[in-house]
Amino acid sequence: MTNFDWYKPCAYDDEQKRRFHREAKKRLKELAGELGFTSAGHDLRTNAGGIAVSGEITLHADTLYVQVSQPATGCDSGILIRSCEGRKDYTGGPNHLCPLSCLDDIPQLAHHCRAVIKNGKQPWIIGQGARS
Repeated sequence: MTNFDWYKPCAYDDEQKRRFHREAKKRLKELAGELGFTSAGHDLRTNAGGIAVSGEITLHADTLYVQVSQPATGCDSGILIRSCEGRKDYTGGPNHLCPLSCLDDIPQLAHHCRAVIKNGKQPWIIGQGARS
């Protein structure tokens, strides 16, 4: 799989936004497979947002919520991961942030997601490992 330029701005660039959404959706679908989610066991949604933002792509399962976007702040924190209690839970556990480049290593991103699921509502910092 070739790496995608996750950092090329989507704001005011409709074609880049379409590519960003297509690639992110493809990677989140791959992540769902890596995590063992069946097609009926998760939702995969996109929200294009307005012209000045990237919008977001969301993987929502019964125990996990993952959202991909280009933060307007410029911070490298474009992947939000948190535990949840069902697909009607939109607030879930604490937010955990990863750089967009993690979408280029789905097994490693799946490892982070499993740690978030395991720790539920306990916060931890990605890169420092999950709490025991």
